[in-house]
Amino acid sequence: MEKLEAALAKAREMRRAALGVPEVVREKVAPADARSAGAWTSLPEVTLSPGKALRHRITALAGNKDATPYDMLRSRTIRLMKEKGWTRLSVTSPGAACGKTTVALNLALSLSRQKDLKVMLIDLDLRRPSLHRTVGHSPGRSMHEVLDGSAAFEDAAVRMGENLVLAMNATPAPHPAELLQSVGTREALDAIERRWQPDIMLFDMSPMLATDDNVGFLGNVDCALLIAAAESTTLSNIDLCEKELAQLTNVLGVVLNKCRYPDDSVGYSYGSYA
Repeated sequence: MEKLEAALAKAREMRRAALGVPEVVREKVAPADARSAGAWTSLPEVTLSPGKALRHRITALAGNKDATPYDMLRSRTIRLMKEKGWTRLSVTSPGAACGKTTVALNLALSLSRQKDLKVMLIDLDLRRPSLHRTVGHSPGRSMHEVLDGSAAFEDAAVRMGENLVLAMNATPAPHPAELLQSVGTREALDAIERRWQPDIMLFDMSPMLATDDNVGFLGNVDCALLIAAAESTTLSNIDLCEKELAQLTNVLGVVLNKCRYPDDSVGYSYGSYA
């Protein structure tokens, strides 16, 4: 455990050193035009219609009782990340079709309803990007082009409301594993964080058991959420992925998604308290 903590501390220190300033200064000092609402609202805005949100199971948009599971996840995420001083959270899953992109977007929307939080959701599933389809917007430039230096972040980013920025991909990346573990990717993300000063950066990653993308990238984040699908993800795969995540970063938790039936044993539902 001591060796793991030392390795994690070293990875975080490398990320801080790339910025050239101590962490406390980076968090508190921002350029005059970066933290202001005007810089964020200068990005083009996209919206989700209620019908589109319903089709893609985006229930955290309105903040009603259907958003309660994500609001509970939001509150726990904020508490744990603030306690540790963390700002970067990856969202991954053991395999495909676990709903990690849906969870990531719902969590980002729930976080953004906290008006004092600036939130970014960045699609780094560079093999099968799907965030743009969920949102219904095809960006002119892709996030993988930002990482390789051929596009500016502003060309791939849009916003929902005033304090949620989405950076998406219109196409897969040619060499995702090599790109994600490159020094250029680390420097690009540091530059984005330094300029735009988000409170929380969420990263939608590839599945753990499908690629080696996470192995090369997760040293750039503070913690990770593992999304498992009820009735399809096996306990052995959850255990395997959780252990691997713990070797790469801090495990914030495991979310069981796609539960078809509520647990009546608790004696209440999300909508029963008002």
